[in-house]
Amino acid sequence: MTDQPCQTGTSAVPAAAGTPDRSSWSAGAEPLTGRMHRLGERFRGFDRRRPLWWDLHLTCLMVLGALVDASGGWKNIAFDPEVPAWLVVTMSLAFSVPLMWRRTRPLAVLGVMLAAALVNAWSGAHLQAAFLHLLVVFNIALRLPLRTLVWACGAALVPVAVGATLYPVGSWDQQFVPQLYGIVLVALLGLLVRSRRDYTASLLERARRLEVERDQQARLAAAAERVRIAREMHDIIGHNLSVITGLADGGAYAAATSPQRAAQALDAIGTTSRQALSELRRVLDVMRDDGPPVAELAPQPALTDLGRLVEGVRAAGLPVTLTVDGDPGGRSPGRQLTVYRVVQEALTNTLKHGGPTATAEVTVRYADDGTVTAEITDTGSARNGPGDQNGSGTASGTGTTVTGPGRGLTGMRERTALYNGTLEAGPRRTAPGGWRVRLRLPKESTR
Repeated sequence: MTDQPCQTGTSAVPAAAGTPDRSSWSAGAEPLTGRMHRLGERFRGFDRRRPLWWDLHLTCLMVLGALVDASGGWKNIAFDPEVPAWLVVTMSLAFSVPLMWRRTRPLAVLGVMLAAALVNAWSGAHLQAAFLHLLVVFNIALRLPLRTLVWACGAALVPVAVGATLYPVGSWDQQFVPQLYGIVLVALLGLLVRSRRDYTASLLERARRLEVERDQQARLAAAAERVRIAREMHDIIGHNLSVITGLADGGAYAAATSPQRAAQALDAIGTTSRQALSELRRVLDVMRDDGPPVAELAPQPALTDLGRLVEGVRAAGLPVTLTVDGDPGGRSPGRQLTVYRVVQEALTNTLKHGGPTATAEVTVRYADDGTVTAEITDTGSARNGPGDQNGSGTASGTGTTVTGPGRGLTGMRERTALYNGTLEAGPRRTAPGGWRVRLRLPKESTR
């Protein structure tokens, strides 16, 4: 009969998948590893901050151990117990004192210690302090090239071979091979620590580079967002203010002769102003990070809003003809917004610079292959002054340079380049003159 564990007050709950079993023999392995890692980091941090303090204490400890052995304990294992005491003390100091410089001058320290090791092997004292040269081999493996490490290990075996030859105990390889194993293991340990240190340094450097790249990407994204917001605000403010100006001028002319027409113009100014404010709130609301959006959410203008755009321009006093050929369905919102803004900017420039007798014509064609073409022409006087936003030239998705000091054509070019389209703007060379803007967006990529 098996003993059943007594359960009081609680019920047994099966461990969740992936949860380690705390009752297993390895339950404390992870906390122990973490504590050892933190302890090692503390030692390494202290060593980096105060290397002289650490070297001094380690050297004093090794000198003390060597002198204790030189006081008489060395005779228990010596091949020749009759070695003079002054020579034993000298060799003990030669094995321990140079450890103070093992990190800064490891080859020089190894040379001093190997000279003492040759005397130790020749005299038969067989001091245990001779094994301290393994610390120097470790530092060479940790800091110097691999070729230097190979030569250092070979040189460290010379005193061993001399001692095994002069004072053979059993077979020759019984004295030589264990020493060889010890030197090789210490060298491999140094290489392992060195590789781990270099790997950690590379990870830290990679993390630093990724942090720099992240900050750069954040700055680039912020700059791109500022450009996008500036472009949207330019299109919104420029167009609506031009419409409001036209309506205000028309209302001022009609105020004396037709008060009803003046009142209609004032109503249109109010409607256009509210629409402009609403659009500005939507654009600026994306910059808020202290709470939920305040502005009423609405979709961006699309191709179906071109009729309303044209009606607003007509109300401002510019006769506009709109021709649409094909079905606008299936185009992405970004491409529709690009066509809308280009038409809006072109009509705004006609309002501002075309003159009182200008007329405009907008033609939008949707081809079966997905290509969209928009052509905006007017009969206004050709203009290219400091206030003109349309400087002549050609813009494309490849980044062709465009002349003109204003922001209008620059904004249209930037929008066109997003979809690898082409934009042409300039004066018409044929009668009746005026200005022409032509946009072409190729078929949208499915990738």
